[in-house]
Amino acid sequence: MQMKQFGLGDVVEMKKAHPCGTNAWKIIRMGADIRMKCTGCDHSVLLPRSRFEKRLKRVLVPAGEQDAKE
Repeated sequence: MQMKQFGLGDVVEMKKAHPCGTNAWKIIRMGADIRMKCTGCDHSVLLPRSRFEKRLKRVLVPAGEQDAKE
């Protein structure tokens, strides 16, 4: 199984949508735990890295591309 590549500042899609209706999250902290912020309502969630990797579907916008747009 291939490891999913993600980094700080990436906007990712998770398998389940947030109750606000958005399925896009921005990674704001990485370490043993991953903190991510909902792009719809700015709710912040802290997940253990193992649980985050299981729930990650794909990277929507890598951090480098997001900075170029702004």
